Amino acid sequence: MSPTNLNDLDPTFKDRVAAQPGGEGIRSCFGCKACTAACPVEVADKRYDPRKIIRMVLLGMVKEVLTSDTIWLCSSCYGCHEVCPQNVRFTEVMFALKNLAVLEACIPPGLTAQRALLRDHGRLYEITDFENEKREKLGLPRIVEHPEHYAELL
Repeated sequence: MSPTNLNDLDPTFKDRVAAQPGGEGIRSCFGCKACTAACPVEVADKRYDPRKIIRMVLLGMVKEVLTSDTIWLCSSCYGCHEVCPQNVRFTEVMFALKNLAVLEACIPPGLTAQRALLRDHGRLYEITDFENEKREKLGLPRIVEHPEHYAELL
């Protein structure tokens, strides 16, 4: 990580996170790292460190947090919640951070592509003739897409 300019820090960032549904517990963290020890994602990807993310929020590192792909890695297993002595509810804090990232248009390209697939096809992949032929061989009805319906739902 590159050096941080103190002028780039936003002391109100933690308040913005706390104002989001699920973000209320952000200020309770005292950095024990129990959440990180319980996190299966951290085992697979050392860049993902729940305690570090909370520290960055508390310091006001808005850009670094909201533009980072690490906030999108949370598996929502609630393991961190089970072990947190301060009841920070880190999984819900991650939902709050993701909501703020969306509000500030800091969405990873892969998620933007998934949203487009959901909007256009109602699922994360397009049903092709190949899939429909397999369904017919199994005695299942063809899947007909109604993109206008999916766009309305989203």
